[in-house]
Amino acid sequence: MLRVGLTGGVACGKSTVGDLLAKRGAHLLQADTLAHELYLPGTTTYEAIVNSFGREILKEDGRIDRPKLANVVFPDRISELNAIVHPAVIEAQNRWLEEAERSDPDGMAIVEAALLIEAGAASHFDKVIVVTCAFEQKVERYAKRAGISKDKARAEVERRSAAQFTDEEKARHADYLIDNSGTPAELEEKIARVWAALAAENRKPGPSSA
Repeated sequence: MLRVGLTGGVACGKSTVGDLLAKRGAHLLQADTLAHELYLPGTTTYEAIVNSFGREILKEDGRIDRPKLANVVFPDRISELNAIVHPAVIEAQNRWLEEAERSDPDGMAIVEAALLIEAGAASHFDKVIVVTCAFEQKVERYAKRAGISKDKARAEVERRSAAQFTDEEKARHADYLIDNSGTPAELEEKIARVWAALAAENRKPGPSSA
């Protein structure tokens, strides 16, 4: 099985790229989905987060209020949160990769994670895709997604980007770089080329069959 890491800057369209690759037959896992599960009451990750950041980050029902948590951790304490969450996410995604390989040994598994490179997880994958776009596009897309003004979106994109590598730094780790600054049709064309390249990689014989 070919293991592919998918990452990129804030609001660059990682999920869109992941969905387009999944439509072509890849198994897809969004690391943020794992994080949501790990944040649920009763998990060790939940307990560690509450112990570190206080009960003021909780909703009335006891669940973690992620916007409140973000307000607490960005920008000065994000590394503290990542130190709690990243190991648990990586462990869970590795289990998912193993299960995907057992069920479909000749397939392709893609893990989408915003901080894949920052978390030191790039080495877990055979190939890495990095998605980029222009800064103003990030702002426009974030504003539309969150239903907020462009001024608020710009501040939030800047705040979240400060906790990540720059697009240029991410690009240095990429086997495939997708600039998602164009139209949906242009993105489809780029995805088709990347999919063809990944499929060719997946057909290469491994050491055991050489």
